[in-house]
Amino acid sequence: MADFYIPQAQLDRLKRLVAPGKVVVIYGPRRVGKTTLIRRYVQQHDRDALVVTGEDIVVREYLESQSLAKLKAFVGGRRTLIVDEAQYVRQIGLNLKLLADHVEGLRIIATGSSSFDLAQQTGEPLTGRKTTLLLLPLAQLELREVESAHETAANLEMRLIYGSYPEVILMESNEDRELYIKELVASYLFKDILQLEGIRHTDKLLRLLQLVAFQIGREVSVTELGAQLGMNKNTVDRYLDLLEKAYVIYGRRGFSRNLRKEITKSRRYYFYDNGIRNGLISNFNVLSLRDDAGILWENYILAERLKYNLYTGHLAESYFWRTYDQQEIGLVEEWGGRLHAAEIKWSPRAAPRLPRGWRHAYPASSFRVVHQGNYLDFITA
Repeated sequence: MADFYIPQAQLDRLKRLVAPGKVVVIYGPRRVGKTTLIRRYVQQHDRDALVVTGEDIVVREYLESQSLAKLKAFVGGRRTLIVDEAQYVRQIGLNLKLLADHVEGLRIIATGSSSFDLAQQTGEPLTGRKTTLLLLPLAQLELREVESAHETAANLEMRLIYGSYPEVILMESNEDRELYIKELVASYLFKDILQLEGIRHTDKLLRLLQLVAFQIGREVSVTELGAQLGMNKNTVDRYLDLLEKAYVIYGRRGFSRNLRKEITKSRRYYFYDNGIRNGLISNFNVLSLRDDAGILWENYILAERLKYNLYTGHLAESYFWRTYDQQEIGLVEEWGGRLHAAEIKWSPRAAPRLPRGWRHAYPASSFRVVHQGNYLDFITA
């Protein structure tokens, strides 16, 4: 199983984006397959590429030099330079700019697990030369390439509990999956934040995420979180922002266009991966023993829909919708010049009605219910 490759949706896009004089930057959480992606790219499209890692001190000596002569000597006659873990290289953006500007025909790829640091280093220097790719835990639209319909159905509970990190998918026992996720949470989840942002209180980050984990699908009050954690509101805001930039969680804001009573200022947070969420609260129980199956389902569907939109180039703005009189819709997307509302329900028997306030305010919008019987159309079609 170790050599088994699950086709990555971003591979074709990477091939299209790589071009002379351009830099493709691949972001994403640790352990989601960025190194696998570039290895596959090299095997299929560019076997002569120079592949290095920013963790290598010798590599850093060259790539931090800001010396065009040293940079040219480092690249030699290669037409493609790939820098894995580029966030460890100081001034990586400026040095890649020198290469892109002065080595004719050179194509450059850089990967990094820490978007907030790598983005700061590559943003301004590479303006007009950079394209970014985001890589997340495996999407169902990728897994469908290697499994049958009955295998997908059989694996659904595992995905809801243990998530979709590549190594988790390839493991054969739930015991191994649980141990892997616990190690991921303990050793990798906060690594970039702690290294690059100088935050010392790992226990506060952990407790914050645990509180967020129990509030999926509900608006989060940073004031209340601060009171529970003994932190001020601004610090909670900063930690949530860092956790978003480290691709642990992502936020959605409320949609509003017509009604005064629509809630717009608060945010809801979701995890990119169910396994990480369950690892943080130390709950890997089967669904029949849980009272949060609906929460797991909502988090899973929204993350899969996010990946679907990202990997297929489906440009959609996503929100939730709620009013002060408790009318709500879990997901609102805006694309194709229209609004598209969706309710996400675990039970196929659920038949929620479109809220009256939404129906009156946005009569031209579409509405659907996403449940176990039809969810694949929503996240893979």
